[in-house]
Amino acid sequence: MIVRILGEGQYTVPDARLDALNVHDDALAAAVMAGDSTAFHAALDALLAEVRSAGESLADAELVPSDVILPSSGATIDEVREMSADDGLVPG
Repeated sequence: MIVRILGEGQYTVPDARLDALNVHDDALAAAVMAGDSTAFHAALDALLAEVRSAGESLADAELVPSDVILPSSGATIDEVREMSADDGLVPG
């Protein structure tokens, strides 16, 4: 799957890592719903770190449609709330 981190670039992440991404996405969604800034930043950082460690960065010149679009690490709770679907940022 192709994951874009806004302001950073795209990563190819193996489908086998979807469950790990969803664990972090669930924690992020819970923090957003609770309005818990500390938990929000920890969950967002963990989700982005999972993408970076599990994925392979695509070259800047290689543009392909993204399956998932994630906010940058500097995003706010309100920005993530606007980006989120009912089931979070990562489908599944």
